[in-house]
Amino acid sequence: MIKPKVGILTAGGLAPCLSSSIGRLVRQYTRQVPDIEIIGYLYGYQGLLTNEKIDLCQNFPHVAEVLYNFGGSILGNSRVKLSNVKDCLKRGYIHPGENPLEVAANRLAADGITILHTIGGDDTNITAAELASYLERKNYELTVVGLPKTVDNDIYPIVQTLGAWTAAEETARFFTNIANENTTSSRHLIIHEVMGRNCGWLTAYAAKLYRDNLEMRTFYPQIKGLSKARWDIHAVYIPELIIDFKEEIKRLQRLMEVNDCVNIFLSEGAGVETIVAEMEAAGEEVLRDAFNHVRLDEINPGQWFAKRLKNELQADKVLVQKSGYFARSAAPNTQDLELILKSADQAVTFGLNGQSGVIGIDEKEGEMRCIEFGRIRGGKPFDITQPWFNEMLKEIGQYREEIYHQL
Repeated sequence: MIKPKVGILTAGGLAPCLSSSIGRLVRQYTRQVPDIEIIGYLYGYQGLLTNEKIDLCQNFPHVAEVLYNFGGSILGNSRVKLSNVKDCLKRGYIHPGENPLEVAANRLAADGITILHTIGGDDTNITAAELASYLERKNYELTVVGLPKTVDNDIYPIVQTLGAWTAAEETARFFTNIANENTTSSRHLIIHEVMGRNCGWLTAYAAKLYRDNLEMRTFYPQIKGLSKARWDIHAVYIPELIIDFKEEIKRLQRLMEVNDCVNIFLSEGAGVETIVAEMEAAGEEVLRDAFNHVRLDEINPGQWFAKRLKNELQADKVLVQKSGYFARSAAPNTQDLELILKSADQAVTFGLNGQSGVIGIDEKEGEMRCIEFGRIRGGKPFDITQPWFNEMLKEIGQYREEIYHQL
């Protein structure tokens, strides 16, 4: 039997699960195979291409459990697409004439890696499967076991991605302070821009948690400046909702008159198609990343909405705040850490058994298992028919039955 040798990398954006997942993988492997070798590739797939790596067994076994309480990734992240030859060449990760997938696969083979753990989103894990397939054609056996992380919980067919619960909790905590800005001006419009390109789960669930927390505070409705309505959320805009803005503006105008402020939770992916179309029509360049995703930080959806709502609501002051980096860089909360530890334990078991796939609670099976790579894909929308979401929209006056008939 070939002695296992493990490789670990984290890729894509940060999420509150990366360092803790690495720590648990190292802890469980060193417990089950005391003399095992574990290599950590730095900065995701960039490290495979540039041969940047560290010996995790030498550096981390004695402090692995400390990583449970750390945010970020001790290995570093990057957004590198191995099939995007032009981008890899431009960044200097490969030489002219080289194939990034081949370079990365050859690095794994040269390092003797038999088990590769990738902690990332759908792109990260699908790329890992491509590496395994490439090596298989070269008669090199590589087991790939991925762990699914996205802050917006948007990977098919996984019920709950690692780090998403924490991101929602931190997003709500962020706005708890920002909401107090409504006291700095009359007719104050606050737009809270939340991460979520295609999926509104993070925006919606963070809004729920924020409003749940409001129930634990004391307000005095007879005093305008201390009324609960002033600190409440007045609109939730996510990609999955169709909004009639003509009617919506009328509703927000009434709220501004009553509360002297309007608070909006905005998913960064809401309205992006309209914004991009407007920019392209004006001849402006729309910047995209290596995966051809629109760089949302560059187009600033929150600012776009702010400009259009300011005059409509006759706002005296407009504040746009992004909670993304605050939320995604947090250490995992108790709920997330429990899921992370369980997932990593399963990843080690399947890795040692030679079974490839992505560890997660399967929507179809209803239990945690090693899900086949062929079923993994991104872009899973948030289910807007969930009762708690419907109830929240009704409470803030945004609910309309026809929305659900249109989708």
